[in-house]
Amino acid sequence: MELDFDKAGNGLIPAIIQDNVTNKVLMLGFMNKEAYDKTVAENKVTFFSRTKNRLWTKGEESGNFLHVVSIQSDCDDDTLLIKVNPAGPVCHTGTDTCWGEVNRSDDFMFLKELQDFIDKRKDEMPEGSYTTSLFQKGTAKIAQKVGEEAVETVIEAMANNDERLLYESADLMYHLIVLLTYKGYRLEDIARELKTRHK
Repeated sequence: MELDFDKAGNGLIPAIIQDNVTNKVLMLGFMNKEAYDKTVAENKVTFFSRTKNRLWTKGEESGNFLHVVSIQSDCDDDTLLIKVNPAGPVCHTGTDTCWGEVNRSDDFMFLKELQDFIDKRKDEMPEGSYTTSLFQKGTAKIAQKVGEEAVETVIEAMANNDERLLYESADLMYHLIVLLTYKGYRLEDIARELKTRHK
């Protein structure tokens, strides 16, 4: 896309940040060409701070990065709509949006948060993390854990132990997400596959 950074006269264009899942507007920031190029290159939203007069990547201090899903320009090529998967609260005050709105409140959305957390573990590989240790052991070990948790889930289901069924199902889901992440996929890829099968 050919963006018009000079139209406003200050080399900046507004960037509207929208949650890719809920479609809720999370915040508004400004980008110069350098911020835009860095956002595209790293798939994490970077703005130009008018107060600090420098680039800043959202989440560089908090860890609450805005992972880019798509970038669109408007009809005049002077405003961006960036759809993201937020890795946590967006506002510096700790709220989900810069307007104090709740963005994702139901328990189901925690799976998305867990996926983002596991992605972060893969990127950073912190020492002492169980997730890091799985990534370090590779496909065979992670797949083995998925198999073990699947068997334990079946055992508890057959035993009609509902409490243990939920517990083992949670272990199974966690290890499956780790396996998907290691192989370069996310839960959204599974959702898309299921969607194509839905009649």
